[in-house]
Parts: sequence; C-alpha cells; structure tokens
Amino acid sequence: MASAIRAVFFDAGGTLFEPRGSVGEIYSTCARRYGVMADPAELQARFVRHFGEQPALAFAKGTEPSVVIAREKEWWKRLVRRVFGEADEVRRPFAGFDDFFDEVYDTFGGCESWQLFPDLGPSLAGLRRRGLRLGVISNFDSRLFGLLEACALRQYFDVVMVSTIAGAAKPSPAIFEEALASMGVSAGEAAHVGDHPVEDVEAALAVGLRAILLDHHRRFADNPRFTRVTGFGQLLDLDFLRGESS
Repeated sequence: MASAIRAVFFDAGGTLFEPRGSVGEIYSTCARRYGVMADPAELQARFVRHFGEQPALAFAKGTEPSVVIAREKEWWKRLVRRVFGEADEVRRPFAGFDDFFDEVYDTFGGCESWQLFPDLGPSLAGLRRRGLRLGVISNFDSRLFGLLEACALRQYFDVVMVSTIAGAAKPSPAIFEEALASMGVSAGEAAHVGDHPVEDVEAALAVGLRAILLDHHRRFADNPRFTRVTGFGQLLDLDFLRGESS
C-alpha cells in the first residue's frame, strides 16, 4: 500500500505566480527609462535562449549567505547583459547598464511584478486545514523569501528550499532530497506540484514523489504517469491529498 501523503511541495515561478507581462516587456519598460529602446518580443526571445545556456543557479552548499547573494546577482547580471546583446562579461551593453540592472533586479524581487493565480490562497489554506504540510522547491534565488512575504504567501509554507542555498537545482535529485529532509518526510509521503514537465514532473517522479503537473495554460495532454490539473482548486479534489482531517 502506498504511503499516505503528508506533505505537498510547490515550484515557485510559473506555478505559484508568473510575471505580470513577459520578462521581455518588463526589461523593455525599464530600459526606456535609461534611454534604451528595445523590442519586448526580441528581448523575450533572447532571454529564453540565453537563460537555457546559463549554468545551473546553484552554489556549493554551506556558502556564506553574503557570498550567495553576491553570486546570485552576478548570475543574473551576466544573463541580462547577454540579453541586451553583449556576451563580454566586463563591458556594459549601454551607458547606465549597471543602474538599469540594479533596478530590474529589485523589480523582480517585489510582488508588484508578479501575478498570483486567483485560486492560490484559498487552495493553500484548504490543504493546510487538512493537516498537510506545505513547502516550496524552486530554482529561484534568495529573493524568494522576501517575495513570498510581500505576496502574503510565506505563512502557508513550512519549508522553502531554493537552489542557490540547497547546492543543487532541479532536476537534480539533491534539491528534492534536501527539502524532504527539512520537512521530515520520505519521498513516498510527499507530492510535488509544478508547471515544468522535466524539472518538476520527471524529476519528482525519479526521486519517488507523487508528481502533479499544474498546467495553468493548458499546454499539455493528460498522462497516466502523473496527475495533471489546470488550476489550484483541483488539488482539493484529489483523493491522495485528503490529508489527516478526511
């Protein structure tokens, strides 16, 4: 008999919330304040391409917090520099780039740049009422802690595990194992909810968690290997997430 689910983990970006407008649109709007006119669609395409070429957003476990924060910012600065057409890590793509980057980096650390899905809060509250413990496993950086607070979401989660601190990024099993240990549950007692078929679904299945694909925009088909839902409210209808109070 399968173990009862005691904990549910969630991905963050694309699952709990998504950018309010595309990344390219946000970059373009901010760049205009520095006299730079850039097409949002082109910036978005470059962001997607160069993001996939970046090394994993993870540093050695146990790295000093201040060093982690500095490395996180440099990781993003290198990416944004490439998005604006300059691969050289020393040169700046345009005058004022450093100030521009600081602004856009801070922008993505605030709740106003992110859109929460409307059924998120009630669904998280409903899962907690059932006695389920909730957590986050994300390839985000340490800005996520403040972001969850600003969006009034931190209260729902017992564990928040980000790749830069865990020392590994999804789809590595290590970040899931670190989160499970922090929550004090086995893989068979946990489920993971996310929007990415590989980093969230395949990676969770490989570690032994139940996997739930949260397909907000209905891009994927049903699959017998995992559960697919199109909204948070549907999580409350899943029999294996009945929790202790059912």
